[in-house]
Amino acid sequence: MTEISALLWDNGGVILTNGWDRTSRRAAVEKFHLDWADFEDRHELMLNAFETGRATLDQYLRRTVFYRERSFTPEDFKRFMFEQSQPFAQPLEFLGQLVQPQRYLMAALNNESLEINEYRIQKFNLRQYFQSFFSSCYLGVRKPEEQIYKLALKISQREPNECVFIDDRGLNLECARELGMHTIQFQNLEQLRKDLSQLGINAAAK
Repeated sequence: MTEISALLWDNGGVILTNGWDRTSRRAAVEKFHLDWADFEDRHELMLNAFETGRATLDQYLRRTVFYRERSFTPEDFKRFMFEQSQPFAQPLEFLGQLVQPQRYLMAALNNESLEINEYRIQKFNLRQYFQSFFSSCYLGVRKPEEQIYKLALKISQREPNECVFIDDRGLNLECARELGMHTIQFQNLEQLRKDLSQLGINAAAK
């Protein structure tokens, strides 16, 4: 069996809350008194460009919210968007325990827009956990498209069977598994510990 040398992690839903998911958007619609159907339609039209780095946050907001005059400012809305990001303390602690022995390449493999991604990296000091960030906004392609996994393999110079990819969404795991990566669908920390242990990966003792 090829030795595992890289752990690739989704962020939202695993170590942090999602950055800008349906729940957050619903909350924004209620707080800022927007029309849900209109906002969600505009969001879907902008989403791919937004998360692949081809549309900035300002451009996204101009098309989804500020295409007409509002009683609040773009800065008000951005502040609310960033506030949706919160840490999951126990998975982050576990991640830190895996980092300590420096046995593995630890990397993020996530879908995120540029500004939210970089806010989260700074806010939660993700550089202390990850050596690389294979984020959709940097690579120009999103999960579950096969190309994002291939790019992560090429950039990290890893073979698929050297890698474990952890994500909370089954669809995002399918292409990775078809390419030959080990995959774990995150449900809770206890289950993640068990699944990693079965692959011979255990956290450092405190």
